[in-house]
Amino acid sequence: MGLLEILILAVVQGLTEFLPVSSSGHLVVANALLESLGRPPTKDLVEVSIALHLGTLASVLVYYRREIARLMGADRRVLPVLVVGTIPAAIVGVGIKKGLSDAAGDALLENVLLSGCMFFVTAAILWYGARSSARNEARGGGIAYQQLGWRRALAIGTAQAFAILPGVSRSGSTIAAGLAAGLSREAASTFAFLLAIPAILGAGVLEGLDIFQDGSTGTSLPNLALGFAAAFVVGWGALALLIRWVKRGRLAVFAWYLVPLGVAVLVWRLGLL
Repeated sequence: MGLLEILILAVVQGLTEFLPVSSSGHLVVANALLESLGRPPTKDLVEVSIALHLGTLASVLVYYRREIARLMGADRRVLPVLVVGTIPAAIVGVGIKKGLSDAAGDALLENVLLSGCMFFVTAAILWYGARSSARNEARGGGIAYQQLGWRRALAIGTAQAFAILPGVSRSGSTIAAGLAAGLSREAASTFAFLLAIPAILGAGVLEGLDIFQDGSTGTSLPNLALGFAAAFVVGWGALALLIRWVKRGRLAVFAWYLVPLGVAVLVWRLGLL
């Protein structure tokens, strides 16, 4: 993949990894649009996607460095809860990676039409999360993530596993699930992104092993490095913006973007115009 395409996808990734609109769905749609404009077909979208995901992972690590440090000290009891919450995504991710052929996996994870349909699902999840948030506020604001038990952590982790589908937002699903589990707005956001760290890192490790075994990614390392850096910078800004909006109880506003986006993608791919 060329540098221009990498940078375009890096900006898309950085904006959409944290804003609850599905980075994977946007990457799939953006890549299809680039191809429709005459760019050569991308054969390594999943690998490029992993590089960009690692860039946004770095922004999470830096943004939540204090919370991560507390996990090594005062908040040590949260670590087993995070492990439990990570299990569903690990099972689904490894299952797809090892249980499906490369062609079947690509057909699922790079499916533009599926992405369009799932944008509507994400919109519904955000509306549900907004209602849960309002209910928590009426009851006193919700609990801290340090008070989560393993059952509620597993439920939030299941929501994260569902977000492996393109068009389903990881941040939107996990934040909404956290709000439904009774977490406060800030706690739901923090736990969602702490839970994303092992999931994104694990996906990166799996893809990295494949890249090492195959000996080539099809995209130069300098281009991947520049994409990583761009995704980090843009992701940092998007993360700060999302936290601000969640604290204000405005999570559902993103649904008003996802619904027309889903309509546009379906109309385009089904050739209705």
